[in-house]
Amino acid sequence: MAFQILLNLIIALTWMFLSAEWTVLQFLIGFLLGLILIAVLRRFFPQRLYLMRIWAILKLLRVLLVQLVHASYTVIRQVIKPQLDIRPGVFIYKSQLTTDWELSLLYLMISLTPGSLLLEVSHNNRTLYIHAMNITDEHFMAEEIRNTFEKSIMEVTR
Repeated sequence: MAFQILLNLIIALTWMFLSAEWTVLQFLIGFLLGLILIAVLRRFFPQRLYLMRIWAILKLLRVLLVQLVHASYTVIRQVIKPQLDIRPGVFIYKSQLTTDWELSLLYLMISLTPGSLLLEVSHNNRTLYIHAMNITDEHFMAEEIRNTFEKSIMEVTR
């Protein structure tokens, strides 16, 4: 990925230096030409096009923000109610992520979301013990983590 970004910047700067004007517009034109050139020659690069990974990162940030807003709204709604009708508890979640980077990102995202907290990680780093403020269905909560956070993390890293 870093090689593709560097190559794209070199193409953009070369285009800007070879043109008669040294402007931001000429740099952007060179950058777009570099993107097209890298996209055409992508079969010569071992990894996927770097714009796909940047797009996946933006989707991951969107998923995190949506989950943060939704969880914050749920926690605020529970706190404002005069009668608490929550069922706090701990559930076990088995992760499909393998690398330390992926697992650390998942731990962080779970801990940042209001109403949930990562309590413990097993020795193999695949089983997580998560405390949730309101557990209605453990299976649903595990599937929600798998379909939101874990899926988005895998799109970024793989």
